[in-house]
Parts: sequence; C-alpha cells; structure tokens
Amino acid sequence: MIRNRRAAASWWRDMQPDPANRRPGDRAALARLRRCATVAEAMQDPAAITLFRRCGATGPNDLPTIGLAAAVLAHLRQDQPAQSVARQIGPEAPEKPETALLKPLRFRRLMEATTDDERLTVFHRLVALAGGTLNLTDLADALVDWSEWTQRRWVYDYWNAGQPAELVATSTPAEDTVA
Repeated sequence: MIRNRRAAASWWRDMQPDPANRRPGDRAALARLRRCATVAEAMQDPAAITLFRRCGATGPNDLPTIGLAAAVLAHLRQDQPAQSVARQIGPEAPEKPETALLKPLRFRRLMEATTDDERLTVFHRLVALAGGTLNLTDLADALVDWSEWTQRRWVYDYWNAGQPAELVATSTPAEDTVA
C-alpha cells in the first residue's frame, strides 16, 4: 500500500537542480532514470528506492509502480500546474481532435496500456510530446494511482467534457492515501 501519494511530487522537486537557491538536485540520478528502458531497471535505481520509502510504500507490489513513477517523472523538466495533464494534452474541443497535443489514437493507447513497461512507454511519450512541461502533481498522482477513477477523470478532462456529478460525488480517492 502506498500511503503518501504526494511524496512523488516532492521527490521530483528535490531531484531538480535549483542554482538560484543553491540546491544541487541530483542530475546523475535523473539521467540514470531517463535511460531506463524497463520498469525493472528503474526499480533498481537508488533514487527509486528513495521514492519508495518517501511514499510510505509497504509491499513488493508497490515497487514497480514507484519505479514507473520515478522513470517517467525523471523526464519532466518543468511543472505547469494550471491545468490537469489530460486537459493540457487534449483537443480544444471534441469536434477538433486534430488540435490535441496527444492525438486521440495515442491517448487511447495510453488508456489501454496494462503492463508497467507499456505504461512506461506511453507516459514517456506523453511527457516528450508535451516538451517536458506538465502538471507535476497530477502526473505523479496518476502514475502512483492509475485506478479506474483516475482513468475516467482523464477521459473527461482530455475531451474537455467537465466532470459528471457521479464521478465528483463518488469514489473520490483520499488526498494522501491509495489502497
């Protein structure tokens, strides 16, 4: 069980170099994680183990999820918190799918990815298409908790369809914990 979903965003901020505040970050770890071709490789990196501990993960089934999050977040260069990730990559309007940053077919592949390595590939592609600039907290939450609820929210946000009352009123995950 992953107890603290927000730790992934905090971990990413700590990894980023910040010369203005004299914080060196960890460029080497970010570079190693960016080179990981599989989740199994990412799981073995010390920075991913640090993230595992910071998230309060307790089970062996959590390690692949954390490895995936670490490998994808390493590609993120800048936080853009104004909109959700799905809204940032979606079309201006449902009748204009050609305006989407992530075209509908690629979005479908993202939604249908089932294995950790498939998710690594599609999320890495998503970050690359966005030029490394996405909503950090939303991306980190989705990577750590790619639940049915999260996927539904992404579909509504991608197509700019708002949020149906039943999605807002029910099954809203807890702010900091994921089962």
